[in-house]
Amino acid sequence: MIRVLLADDQALIRAGFRALLRAEDDIEVVAEGANGSEAVALAFEHNPDVALIDIQMPVLDGIEATRRIASDPQLSAVRVVMLTNYGLDEYVYAALRAGASGFLVKDTEPADLIHGVRVAARGDALLSPAITQRLIGEFVSRPPRGSLGTALELLTNREREVVALAARGLSNDEIAADMVISPATAKTHVSRAMTKLGARDRAQLVVFAYESGLIEPRR
Repeated sequence: MIRVLLADDQALIRAGFRALLRAEDDIEVVAEGANGSEAVALAFEHNPDVALIDIQMPVLDGIEATRRIASDPQLSAVRVVMLTNYGLDEYVYAALRAGASGFLVKDTEPADLIHGVRVAARGDALLSPAITQRLIGEFVSRPPRGSLGTALELLTNREREVVALAARGLSNDEIAADMVISPATAKTHVSRAMTKLGARDRAQLVVFAYESGLIEPRR
């Protein structure tokens, strides 16, 4: 059972998401909050698998709420998925840096919402093509952070290759096919790289790969 926390200041949106999620046999909505402060408190109280958090909320915005959840060891298993609108490009990069595992657009199709929750629950990055394109646009305008060079040295050549492919959006099976290794071996390389870099999930590997200069954004 995937346990979900909903946080959005619009009751109608929460009600819609709640109805869709509760209709699934493998998903349970365990708590709801109307602002970022409530989201953080409820995350500690219920320790959900996935927290769906709106970016713009009163009292405490979604990005700061995400940062507090992602930085606390007690909540290391919580995957935060940001709820956003197409007009909020400037928040995408900040949310990933704060520890978000991915994004869902509020007017997403019901099937995509359900799929997104399941993807996030298993620890994969949830970045739609539209969101990824904006994210890469951000990286294009920012120089690599030289301070990440030391962290890059922690990785073996194989692990660097895996991180680069993961940052391009490849799944474990696709990485395995590209590198001519088994999916299990690809998964092991990804897991080891995440451990060495202190990354919560694949979304954080994407951030690291671009910020360290391991790969360059394609315009």
